[in-house]
Amino acid sequence: MPDVAPGKHLIKTSSSIDLPIDNPGVSFKPQYFEEASAGEHALGWFEIHAENYMIDGGPVRNQLEQLRRDYPISCHGVGLSIGSEQALDQSHLSRLKTLLDWLEPAVLSEHLAWSSHGVNFFNDLLPLPYTRATLKQVVNHIDEVQNTLHRPILLENPSTYLDFSTHEMSEAEFISEIIRRSGCDLLLDINNVYVSATNQEFSANGFLDALPVEAIGQIHLAGHSVDQDEAGHCLLIDSHNQPVAQPVWELYDVAIEKFGATPTLIEWDDDLPEFTRLQAEARAAEQRLRVARDKEHYRVAS
Repeated sequence: MPDVAPGKHLIKTSSSIDLPIDNPGVSFKPQYFEEASAGEHALGWFEIHAENYMIDGGPVRNQLEQLRRDYPISCHGVGLSIGSEQALDQSHLSRLKTLLDWLEPAVLSEHLAWSSHGVNFFNDLLPLPYTRATLKQVVNHIDEVQNTLHRPILLENPSTYLDFSTHEMSEAEFISEIIRRSGCDLLLDINNVYVSATNQEFSANGFLDALPVEAIGQIHLAGHSVDQDEAGHCLLIDSHNQPVAQPVWELYDVAIEKFGATPTLIEWDDDLPEFTRLQAEARAAEQRLRVARDKEHYRVAS
């Protein structure tokens, strides 16, 4: 694990994950390498997408080799298709293990979604019905992943746009039961909560209230786009292509007051901004984390 800058606290989550708590991270992209490696923009850590680095060498692996010497790295997967009805892709799982054995990231996370069927792979993270049968298959897949990789994972809550008529429980109930049965923790994506709550007209605060407090291992913040459905109703899209929206910041404040200051990442994957813009988003999160920590200290002192 790389050294953390002086004065930066570390938090160890229930999954034994070490990440800076009061110095947020950002999504790493190859075009940011020179500024990131120069150390001129003090950031706590970087997140990479695992599938972009499942190669034996080349420029991007060389960049990552240098980056991991200077920063903690979070590895975020998008291709395991944990929510799929079919068996996990053993070739993909093996390549992921090879990457992790080399990289030794601070965190491994994946999505509560499916993205493959048969020999077809979809370039999207698709939702699943919250049923007892689906719950069993997701838990079995998480068990297989954690046992194969010899490490815990964080599971990210999805952004959703439609509801399933076959749901047997709420999303928060479904996620909480996954956590209880599998021992994984939650990567709480605040933007996804806000997007889903707006699109499906449920309470975002109520969703947070239903989650197990001790299981929140990391938080994601991102921007979304505003669209309309066929009936002209507002439809939010989890686009990751713009700054964090004010309502998402406000929901983040609620979350870190409820769950405590938590390692936080700014996601930005499309229409990439200047690196300094990412830094500004991270600093905004840092200020909110500082307020949350001050409140925690005040409650303890009183």
